[in-house]
Amino acid sequence: MKAMILAAGVGSRLDPITRNVPKPMVPILNQPVMEHIVRLLVKHGFNEIVCNTHYLADKIEDHFATRAGLGATMRFNREAELLGTAGGLKRVAENFGFFDPNETFLVIGGDDLTEIDLSAMLEFHRKNNSLATIGLTRVEDPSQFGVVVTGKGGKIERFVEKPAPGTAPSNLVNTGVYLFEPRILEKIPSGVFYDFGKNVFPELLE
Repeated sequence: MKAMILAAGVGSRLDPITRNVPKPMVPILNQPVMEHIVRLLVKHGFNEIVCNTHYLADKIEDHFATRAGLGATMRFNREAELLGTAGGLKRVAENFGFFDPNETFLVIGGDDLTEIDLSAMLEFHRKNNSLATIGLTRVEDPSQFGVVVTGKGGKIERFVEKPAPGTAPSNLVNTGVYLFEPRILEKIPSGVFYDFGKNVFPELLE
């Protein structure tokens, strides 16, 4: 199965750590956070991986060029200008023809250190015949996240982006782990900055 790792961002919130190290390469237990992600993907059968890069791209690309034992084939698409989470996906689809028109694929952030059960998430996605499935988690303070309100069967009813402290309608937040059917690409314009949280998901909800 195929997956895309989003790794183009600057990671300004981790400054000064990210002045010389891109956020996906920040070490956790002596391994870059993105290497933990790749291992998780492979564990759940996502062994064809594409990654968009931009900021300090060489450090990401050079590292994974030497990591043949991870069990995945990895390709990289370097963006001259940042295109956002959805815009980067669209560029990969158009430039590489990477995604199978009949196959569900996964998108995950290059700094999403998680132990999420991707196999269970995929089963849920297919059971509900979904176009898009978003991995959610509960947090104590949702004010720094995209907050999600769900209804019956886990169907998303509302998004609230970074609500003021004490005003969040739930403590469920978007983890940045997504499963999509290929027709999601029809919802994303070409060559412009486009974001899942700010553009694609609110439009789907409407």
